[in-house]
Amino acid sequence: MKPALFSLGLALLGTHAWGADECQLNLSESRLDFGLMNRAVALVPSSERLLGERRLTLTLNCPEQADLSIFYRGLAASAQRFRFTERGSYGLQVRDAVLDGQAVELGLLPGAGQSPVMTAATLPWRPEHGIGPMRSGTAVKGRSLSVQIDASAWASEQASNVRDAVTWETSGLFDAIGTGRSRELNLLARFAPAACTPSLSNGGNVDLGKLSVIDLSQHQETTLLPRQVVLSVTCDAPTAFALRMQDNRQGSATGGADDTVYGLGLDARQQKIGRYRLIFDPARITADSLMQVYRTDSATGGAPWNSASASPMAVAANRYLGFSANAGSISGPSAIQNLSATLNLEAVLAPLGSLDLGSEVRLDGSGTLEINYL
Repeated sequence: MKPALFSLGLALLGTHAWGADECQLNLSESRLDFGLMNRAVALVPSSERLLGERRLTLTLNCPEQADLSIFYRGLAASAQRFRFTERGSYGLQVRDAVLDGQAVELGLLPGAGQSPVMTAATLPWRPEHGIGPMRSGTAVKGRSLSVQIDASAWASEQASNVRDAVTWETSGLFDAIGTGRSRELNLLARFAPAACTPSLSNGGNVDLGKLSVIDLSQHQETTLLPRQVVLSVTCDAPTAFALRMQDNRQGSATGGADDTVYGLGLDARQQKIGRYRLIFDPARITADSLMQVYRTDSATGGAPWNSASASPMAVAANRYLGFSANAGSISGPSAIQNLSATLNLEAVLAPLGSLDLGSEVRLDGSGTLEINYL
């Protein structure tokens, strides 16, 4: 069976050659691919699931000074998001604007030639609105505009509960009306049917408690006591599968590059609060009638698999974690119908001196465990 991943593609259509005296509107990526995903369980339950986030650069270049405001045309799902079929939505956030080599703010424009309803360095791109470069609250023209766009997509929890493969598709248009240039975007999502149903204890909520500053270190990281989470996986029949975990607070984890740690969010000053890991210990895993379960892993999404072991291991974002009935096996996960695992969630907080304690700091970690069929 194919991996149970989710795919969100963002493609550009309708490009053609431009003359040297014409403006050019471009995106850095013609396709944003989030993979192919099916049923997964969120560590923080909600009515919808974050499918993923991707980043791209939009540039508008003209030979002479021009109105560089850009509108995005897409079906509205709400005041803040665009429609991604009746079961999903997506949002665009724009930031880091550079006009003719200098950083500028952005204005959120309700219409062409109208005053902005909001001015900031980072803006949500609302339906039926445009963005334009601003200095001291005034719209300015220029020859070259570059902005960063963060695209995020969401689906209702019911969207992944499908019996047959389903494809979502919608489109939008970047429209630089002052230059006569535009770019069409095609948004895709694919859902595959799932054979296994995962669930987490306490609905996936892990309460780290209310912490006092006197219990935490001012200059060093503080390691909290581990918290336990029970994962259950029930399949329609014995199935070979593996797990990965995706960080819904991507970019907020403290420490160095490590795809087994996940972020606890940001404080009021946008400082990283800490990180956590989710540890699988084979000694605390039961599966069907097996006397003992061993863990195995693969960095390639399949063969080769590392030797099955009884040592604990943290679930990663870029490495498959599976379960075998045989110690030392390199043939990959065994087919399992029912699995129960007691996991340790280990959290580490940043030094208090690096955080904004002017108000309550809320630990806001969120992750999604994926089941991948092999």
